[in-house]
Amino acid sequence: MTNAAQNMDKKQIELIGDNHISSNIETPLLPNAFDKSDDEKIKNIELYFGKIMTELGLDLTDDSLSGTPYRVAKMYVKELFYGLAPKNKPKLSIFENKYGYKKMLVEQNITIDSACEHHFLPITGHAHIAYIPKDKVIGLSKINRLVDYYAHRPQVQERLSLQILKNLQNVLKTDDVIVMICAKHLCVSSRGIKDKDSYTTTLEYGGSFSDKLNRDEFINIINNQTP
Repeated sequence: MTNAAQNMDKKQIELIGDNHISSNIETPLLPNAFDKSDDEKIKNIELYFGKIMTELGLDLTDDSLSGTPYRVAKMYVKELFYGLAPKNKPKLSIFENKYGYKKMLVEQNITIDSACEHHFLPITGHAHIAYIPKDKVIGLSKINRLVDYYAHRPQVQERLSLQILKNLQNVLKTDDVIVMICAKHLCVSSRGIKDKDSYTTTLEYGGSFSDKLNRDEFINIINNQTP
């Protein structure tokens, strides 16, 4: 490959990252993504992250730095990205809608603690979710747990919104679901443009929420929320 071609490839890489472009609705995973145990993954990431630190010129014999490769490896596997593993997906408690509740149910200010897949920097903010029950209702805390699960993987905000939406629609057997996410991206605030105050809002919905009146009701609830 020529230098010009290599430079063009790098420009394309930067373009994709700066514009948060992704063509996959599902998180891109290798076929053998879960063949290794968590302990094996931690051991390997520890080795490679130690090499990254060494390349940066850091002295891993220093007491403060010597344990950093292990800490980062454990953090990636057990804390930041546990949402990659299907075994960690929460069991969603679904109940018969015996009391016939047919109005909008809103769960708001759900914490988003994720990471941008382009730079592995934090995405933080909140999700607001509503659905209109038919035959099934879901335990309220299970919505929070589902958001937490999908957030804890390398993400693109648009994909995160869609993954939550599609899962809830499938479980509740209704298209009447709406998902709003408002989040700050450190890949915007700490690098590139370095805009400290901007945030990103995504809105995905289906069914009855295609009706502007229902969307407006949802947004008004969010905008007039009480502490």
